[in-house]
Amino acid sequence: MFACLDVDYSPARTCAACVLFARWNDSRPTAVLSTRLDPQHAAGYVPGAFYERELPALLAVLDKLPFPVSALTALVVDGYVWLGREHAGMGHHLFEATRVPVIGVAKNAFANNDVALPLLRGASQKPLYVTAVGIDPLEARRTIADMHGEHRVPTLLWWVDNACRRG
Repeated sequence: MFACLDVDYSPARTCAACVLFARWNDSRPTAVLSTRLDPQHAAGYVPGAFYERELPALLAVLDKLPFPVSALTALVVDGYVWLGREHAGMGHHLFEATRVPVIGVAKNAFANNDVALPLLRGASQKPLYVTAVGIDPLEARRTIADMHGEHRVPTLLWWVDNACRRG
């Protein structure tokens, strides 16, 4: 079992969502979980320390799993695992907290990132940026390339983003 995770913020609430799926090419999730958090508990955005804002919300939604998080094969997050060769991103901090392999899929380039692997999907000429921990980065990029969807962003990443926004 795999999971895609994301967090959405508004002045009134913070919502974290988790989409579970069985195969990389699944077009629909097997389950969608979400949790709302008091926005007062969300740390402010600090470049390079995004994990301080995201990690508590991601761990809160993982606490809703009907099984131990260690039963998951991999987590896919909207963001970076590595911001650079020696600079851990939010995904790496999630790996440290869960010990489950994490694949980061970022929509925007992070300046001077020397480890992110660009990935073009669909007809898009704008790449996604893939980083990973606990799984070979080239394999991680292949799995994201193989995910369902004709567009730049895989279908299940769209699902989890939507689940956060609906909150």
